Order: sequence, then structure tokens, then C-alpha cells
Amino acid sequence: MSSGKLYLIPSPLGENDPAEVIPSYVLDLLKNINHYVVEEFRTVRRYLSRAGLKGSIEKLQMYELNEHTPQAQIEGYVKVLLEGNDVGLISEAGLPAVADPGAQLVALAHAHGIEVCPLVGPSSLMLALMGSGLNGQCFAFTGYLPVKPDERKAKIKLIEKVSSQLNQSQIIIETPYRNGQLFADLLAVCSPKTRICVAADITLPTQTILSRSVAAWKKSPVEIGKRPCVFILLA
Repeated sequence: MSSGKLYLIPSPLGENDPAEVIPSYVLDLLKNINHYVVEEFRTVRRYLSRAGLKGSIEKLQMYELNEHTPQAQIEGYVKVLLEGNDVGLISEAGLPAVADPGAQLVALAHAHGIEVCPLVGPSSLMLALMGSGLNGQCFAFTGYLPVKPDERKAKIKLIEKVSSQLNQSQIIIETPYRNGQLFADLLAVCSPKTRICVAADITLPTQTILSRSVAAWKKSPVEIGKRPCVFILLA
């Protein structure tokens, strides 16, 4: 028996209509997959319902994969593929396996010779970089910074130094309720000439993408609030 394929299925970045950000061929594919590995059950059920599967979601097999899922349990998901079933991997938002624990399943699929099929959809990281006006030729995804203030400020100093040396855009994300703390530390630590992009609610009607120097931000600050946000720094 040949194994199934692992489809990496993008999801919307917010509560907008999936048809606004997900290609039609991806939405059509959803109707042909009966097994899904998901980061959060409730979010994916809402997504699939809005994508046209309302009324048939209870018939689907869903398996949880988040930062708390044991490795042995993830390895068990591979058996579903090896039994000949196609599986869709869906993250909480955006692209699966990018800043996402789903990467562990993708690595196991490769180890077992299972075909991996990444599909087109929104990436908050790349959309923020596109809209930032900062260096799109050389960039790095730094991810989450330390939670403790002193450690976070030290990390900001380090990535600003690296950015200056390499002319490299540094992409940072944060849990929405800590947006304000991170932004305040960026303005407190970085050089006045360092440019910072704030990209919040990307692809949504409330989208905000602003790029300014630290000096300009201090003169005209904004209230980001608890919105999904990407920060990009270029020294």
C-alpha cells in the first residue's frame, strides 16, 4: 500500500472569509481530505465551516499537534499517512510548520519517504516584510524574544547589532498581550536611526503597517493593542 500525502494547508490570519486569502483550489482540496492534524480544534472547525465544509466536520478525523504534544504521539500520526490516508496539517493561523510545532510532523514525513505538499496562502511574516520597506534581500526570523524585561532588552541590543553589521531585517513576533511591552523596549533600547515596522492585523480590515525610525516613533507613538502583530527592525 502506498502512503498518503501530507498537505500543508494555510489558514486565514483572522476571522475574514477564507476565500479572501486562500486560493480556490486549496479550498476545493479541503473537501477531499478526511484526516487533519491541527494546532487547535476549535479554530480549525470554524475555518473548515467557513470554507464550505459546514455539516460534514463531525465526520472528519482530527488529531492535535501543539507545543505540548508528546513526540510519541506525533509519531503515531505518521501511521495514518502510512496507511494510505492523505492528511492536512493546519496551524492556528497562516502557514503550517513556519514558527509552528507542525514542523515536527513534516520532518517525520520526510524520514518515512512521505510526499509533502506545501500549499499557497498568507504568511504574516512575509506580508509584513513586503509592506515594511525594509531590506527584503537579507532578513532573519528572530521569533519570540525573552519574556523577562532585562533579557528581552539584551536580546534587542544583540539583534540590532547583527542587523547593523549585516544590513539585515530582523523579524520579531510576540504574544498580543505583550505587544506594548515589546514595542516600548524596542524604542527604549534601539538607536534613534534604527527603523522599526509595526504590522498588525495583516489581511484584515483593521490592518496597520507603519515603518518609522525610532526617533519618529517616539514623536508619534501608536497604541497597538492586543492584536496579532509582526515587528521588523533594521539598524
